[in-house]
Amino acid sequence: MKMQQFHYDNKIVKNFIYATMLWGVVGMLVGLLLAFMFLFPNLTDGISWLSFGRLRPLHTNAVIFAFVGNAIFAGVYYSTQRLLKARMFSDLLSKLNFWGWQLIIVGAAITLPLGYTSSKEYAELEWPFDIAIALVWVIFGWNLIGTMLKRRQRHLYVAIWFYIATFVTVAVLHIFNSLELPVSAMKSYSVYAGVQDALVQWWYGHNAVAFFLTTPFLGLMYYFVPKAANRPVYSYRLSIVHFWSLIFIYIWAGPHHLLYTALPEWAQNLGVAFSIMLLMPSWGGMINGLLTLRGAWDKVRTDPVLKFMVVAITGYGMATFEGPMLSLKNVNAIAHFTDWIIAHVHVGALAWNGFLTFGMIYYLVPRLFKTKLHSLALANLHFWIGTLGIIMYALPMYVAGFTQASMWKQFNPDGTLTYGNFLETVTEIMPMYWMRAIGGTLYLTGMLILVFNVIATIKKGSKVEDELAEAAALERVSKKRTANEGWHTWIERKPIQLTIGATIAILIGGLVQIVPTIVVKSNIPTIASVKPYSPLELEGRDIYIREGCVGCHSQMIRPFRSEVERYGEYSKAGEFVYDHPFLWGSKRTGPDLHRIGGKYSDNWHFNHMYDPQSTSSGSIMPRYPWLITGSSSELDKSMTEKKMEAMVTLGVPYTDDEIANAQQSMLEQGAKIEENLHADPDFTKTYEADKKYASDNGEPFIEMKNREIVALIAYLQRLGTDIKGETAQN
Repeated sequence: MKMQQFHYDNKIVKNFIYATMLWGVVGMLVGLLLAFMFLFPNLTDGISWLSFGRLRPLHTNAVIFAFVGNAIFAGVYYSTQRLLKARMFSDLLSKLNFWGWQLIIVGAAITLPLGYTSSKEYAELEWPFDIAIALVWVIFGWNLIGTMLKRRQRHLYVAIWFYIATFVTVAVLHIFNSLELPVSAMKSYSVYAGVQDALVQWWYGHNAVAFFLTTPFLGLMYYFVPKAANRPVYSYRLSIVHFWSLIFIYIWAGPHHLLYTALPEWAQNLGVAFSIMLLMPSWGGMINGLLTLRGAWDKVRTDPVLKFMVVAITGYGMATFEGPMLSLKNVNAIAHFTDWIIAHVHVGALAWNGFLTFGMIYYLVPRLFKTKLHSLALANLHFWIGTLGIIMYALPMYVAGFTQASMWKQFNPDGTLTYGNFLETVTEIMPMYWMRAIGGTLYLTGMLILVFNVIATIKKGSKVEDELAEAAALERVSKKRTANEGWHTWIERKPIQLTIGATIAILIGGLVQIVPTIVVKSNIPTIASVKPYSPLELEGRDIYIREGCVGCHSQMIRPFRSEVERYGEYSKAGEFVYDHPFLWGSKRTGPDLHRIGGKYSDNWHFNHMYDPQSTSSGSIMPRYPWLITGSSSELDKSMTEKKMEAMVTLGVPYTDDEIANAQQSMLEQGAKIEENLHADPDFTKTYEADKKYASDNGEPFIEMKNREIVALIAYLQRLGTDIKGETAQN
């Protein structure tokens, strides 16, 4: 048999490893800064682009798409070439994939702190970036499938199956969740509203975890664990069951993020049922990974690569046990909106994604640079510091979550809430936030040890950009199944059919859940008294979105006695029909705001935004002075009419007169709020001093009715005021 010589492209793998380490440090630094903001709310006092609400999506995007994303590409590009015995299909596509992804990350790092956000969790980037992500992802898929078509290895190994499912599903999720109507170069509105938007978002959000943070890492597990242990995969049959059952079931589970909300009951129940079923394929994969190490446990004790991978797989098992458990309605009623969810997410992120990435890097770097790892002792130190960091992070957050759930739901014998003041729960869990910050510091320290160890290894290694390899050319065989060939053996040598099969498997669940909710409008009842936001309220809502308030405050009161007693009437589906995007939130660091309208005076909101501790002693909310003073506080009204026209396109019933009179309407509503603010003598005193300062220094004076704080107050005072015992109408 004639052998062919070719070269593996190692340069692209190295570039993605460098990017993984760089963005890993950046993402973790931002996360640690956010952890300390819980302890010192005004740590970045007065700096808008360093506020918690703007940095939180930067942290999640940096960790998910920059750190983990680059790790995925590094592992996929390395393993795919060796599994298929072929260089990547196109060096140009590889470079476009790398540089395109890095430019998107840099764009996110600039725009998110500036407040350009769609507010949709894990999909906050605005529409130009959504288009760029889709293009770069297509380039990645083109390169991946092109390599399969020119391969020298007949059968596609299990890791490749997971890479295919990742490419197809992430593309589908990203495109449908990111359908939005642009208003300007950096502003858009989701085409979905309220309940529909929530369903599509968490169909995306849950499956971004499934198909970006899980399936590609399962592929990496199936490649790197056997390689590092020098053992075959424990069970080929189990890997088949694992793959097909996982990708089919996972896509249905999104609605478990919306239990007890205004989402239709049938959709919630589907999410619960499939989430419970998800335990079986998830643990099947974990068992397959751990049992691959049978006979290699002596090596596990000494090899830091395998240590990282064992803890990673164990973390995957823990997270995938906890996920189905949290989808049970009685458990979800306790855990949702608490720090329990933060603990759950970080077990997956820090252990499963982080540790598998670290193990992969320690495996790859010596091989890519033809040398030995600089220091096994440092790698082992990293392992133990990182493991301790995970424990120090997760355990306090579990305790914080249990504490929050318990305190929120306790009643006195007379029927009143035992802890009626939300801040009592915040004060109680502050020690846990200190421990979380310490755990995060340990984990970041481990990351810095890895960076040092890798740089030292690279310095003593050799630069091999193109690695020589040889393999026999792939011989032509019948396209049809042979008599003794199983169906899966046949599809393993047919990449196009495998891709089509995976696409069908993931589309079924999505179609069953999404189509009835989006197409059949009668599934979302309307309420006659619910009206569109006024122009000023619409602008205020955009400020609320820009400042990331949804990261700490929910707008969804569940039908529990404790929540109705604390916040007011539970939320109805018909109340959100004009909300593009929905703002239900996923975490209560502060109280729910859906019924905040009319609960406090305009002055209270003004003072609360300027200095939260002045109105709420013990609050860990930061100050927002840029909404109130200085040139940045002037409300930009230049796009209001365009925003309203976009809303009309999306089905919001603004009239032509309302759009034409938007400027006058804003002035009138703003003047009323300004008049209310003057009821406070302290406000008048400060306001007059502000006016005098502007006059004395020759600066333009911005009337209060034209400041951003007034628009935000208008929006907050509107929340939850549309229904007063109204009944739903279809």
